[in-house]
Amino acid sequence: MKKFIQTIKDIWTIEELRNKILLTLGFMAIYRFAAQVPLPGIDITAAQAALKSQTGEGGILGLLDMFTGGAFAKASVVALGIMPYISASIVVQLMTIAVPYLQKLQKEGESGRKRITQITRWLTIAITMVQGPAYITNIYQIIPTSAFYISGTMFWITSMVILTAGTIFAMWLGEKITDKGIGNGISLLIMIGIIARFPSSFLQELAAKLESSNGGLFMILVEIILWLLVILVCVYLVTAVRKIAVQYARKTVAGNIKNVTGVRDYLPLKLNSSGVMPIIFAQAIMFAPALLARSNNDTIKTIGIEFQDMFGLWYNVLFAFLIIVFSYFYTAITIPTNKMADDLKRSGGFVPGIRPGKDTADMLDRVLSLITFPGSLFLALVAILPAFVVKLGLTQSWALFYGGTSLLIMVGVAIDTIQQINSHLLNRHYDGLMKKGTKRKSIA
Repeated sequence: MKKFIQTIKDIWTIEELRNKILLTLGFMAIYRFAAQVPLPGIDITAAQAALKSQTGEGGILGLLDMFTGGAFAKASVVALGIMPYISASIVVQLMTIAVPYLQKLQKEGESGRKRITQITRWLTIAITMVQGPAYITNIYQIIPTSAFYISGTMFWITSMVILTAGTIFAMWLGEKITDKGIGNGISLLIMIGIIARFPSSFLQELAAKLESSNGGLFMILVEIILWLLVILVCVYLVTAVRKIAVQYARKTVAGNIKNVTGVRDYLPLKLNSSGVMPIIFAQAIMFAPALLARSNNDTIKTIGIEFQDMFGLWYNVLFAFLIIVFSYFYTAITIPTNKMADDLKRSGGFVPGIRPGKDTADMLDRVLSLITFPGSLFLALVAILPAFVVKLGLTQSWALFYGGTSLLIMVGVAIDTIQQINSHLLNRHYDGLMKKGTKRKSIA
């Protein structure tokens, strides 16, 4: 504990790092405050009561409410959260494969990335203009007309403007955290929303166990121990599979590359190079099939209802498949094997028996695909774990924290943020958060 406190003191002594952390915490606090501000012109008590009944256990809307930290069920000004921005990011990144203009922008360096970011922002507004009316229509359908304080047209206009502004504001906060703070801003906003739902989910599980008189507090203790074991097993599996994957990558690639020093750092081949982004992307896509339940066609409506149950068979089959697909997709766009092969060639390095250039790039791509496969399977397995855990009698809101999207995002984002903090500490000759927490001697 003393060494941990010393590490915190070391963090506080670095002015740049301290300012980044305080700025990040401040922006997250602002986002949580905005989540409590309701839309004007409506009886908020009636609206929240109706929305909470919709976002109850087992529904896809409940998961969306968790991603927004309860803002969706509170008819908040940021009720749509950051999800439109994530949807826009998915569309733009998919389009970079097929649209030559976007491919050209990707190769233009920083200026191209800025242009792609600008396109993503405009697409975010367009998606919000689609999701906003759907949200307002839903409010109209579930609460009585007497609950509206202003006319229908005026409520539509003001709500659309406010919801769009709320999403843009959340997007701006996320980008500012990424640029000026610590960690990935968009992921942190999602994580803080999930954490905000943790206490209420636990209290619901506690109340359910006490009311059922089936073990009561003892069963809660067992569930907490089981939850901790799930986390430990996940960490152990990640470590074990990562060792195997890294050893394979080094044996087949890094260990055979000649004439390049520091080759292990030169080739960033990892078990899961995409982090938690496949989970976030796949979850954003999974909201779409649930909308089919509103169709007038009986067949399409039946399919939509099937995908509204996030603990159902077909929902989890499709969810796992999308996670695997996005793991490969995101890895492919973040690790350019062609550029790695070209850099290797310019540095005078080569793999014995493999021609420099395209053949080396193909070999790197093949190795990367092989080590990405176990990582994607692991992500998919942990993501669908709540569907199995809920069969043990846990409340569905509490089961979401046994693996699943929520746990993966929380752990993944926390690890990414800690790694960034560690890099600041190590640059200033301090041990990181995962170390002993003592000062290191300067090399100078």
